[in-house]
Formats: sequence, structure tokens, C-alpha cells
Amino acid sequence: MRCPGYAGFTPRVGESAAEPEPGVTPLSPASPPPAAVPALPDAPAAAPPTRRRGAVRQAAPAVSSPARGERELGRGSASWYGPGFHGRTTANGERFNMHELTAAHKTLPFGTRVLVHNPRNGKQVVVRINDRGPYARGRIIDLSYAAAKAVGLKSRGHGLVVLREAGPKAPRSTRHRRAAPAGSEVDVAEAAGGPSI
Repeated sequence: MRCPGYAGFTPRVGESAAEPEPGVTPLSPASPPPAAVPALPDAPAAAPPTRRRGAVRQAAPAVSSPARGERELGRGSASWYGPGFHGRTTANGERFNMHELTAAHKTLPFGTRVLVHNPRNGKQVVVRINDRGPYARGRIIDLSYAAAKAVGLKSRGHGLVVLREAGPKAPRSTRHRRAAPAGSEVDVAEAAGGPSI
């Protein structure tokens, strides 16, 4: 759809004047047609833009994205429990230790490892589900005292968290062992593949 006063395109440098479209009258018919502009010599190709030193680049917004293989399990309010329940039996039958990184969840299977991320301060911790709860309305997970302290929820009592699936715990054989002093007979024998002397 064209504007009623549209007079056609004006010629570019080095091009001939274009005829106006049929049925369209130019704005000022009394004005003479534009003079042809002589062609300019070819300009050298523009050099690629260079980066100036000290130029401030706008940083991308910080978005907490899950690591490889982690899927989001939910987000909502988390609370914590500790001293009043320390030593009591949890829903899976073990004794609750408020100093371990454990948590209570309503539906996740016992033993599930969950990464709890606090978007308010960026802290996160991996907990193991060993109990059922929370039973307070609007809460999605109950953290142990140690886990709440690790993500910065201990003083507030509750706060918004994002739950993500954490990978399985590494088996003992692949964990780092404490190194023996350098040059010891045990190290030399293990490196050679033979028995120690």
C-alpha cells in the first residue's frame, strides 16, 4: 500500500532517474527533473572495525544456567530444620544429623542427589534426600542446618531456591587420595608396578 503523495524513488549516485509509478503524481510537477550526478570513482573497501583499547564492552546479563546433564526439578521456597530433630529417625530409617548435607522432599526418591541453588546470592550445595517433607504450605524442600548454612538461608529461615538434578557421587576409586611424601618407597614401587621393598 502506497502513500497518496508518494512520488517514487529518487535516483542514487550514478543511476538514471527512475520513472514514477503509474497513477502516482509527483509532489511538485513544476520542478525540473533532478540533474544527473557524475559517478564517483570506486572507494577502497572499508577496513574491518578495530577494537579500541579501553573500550567498555557491555557484559551479558548473568543467567544461572544448569551445568551439563542437570535438569531443573523445581523452584520455590526452601526452609531448614535442625536442633529439634537432631538424632531422630528420618523417613528412610537413618538418624538425622543436622551437620550433614541432607534434605527432606515430598516426592523425590531417597538417595537422590539434588543441587540446591540460591539465586539471591549465587551459592549452591548438593544434598541427599533422606526424609519426607516439608509440611508447611508453599515450601518445596526442607534443608538440614548445614545445607541451609551453605546456601545462606540459615539466618532468614527460608528463601527462594532452584532445585536441579545432580549427577551421581564419584566412586571411591576415582577420588583423589592423599599423596605420600615424594620419593617414598611406596610411591616408587607403585609407579614401577612391583611390590614395595
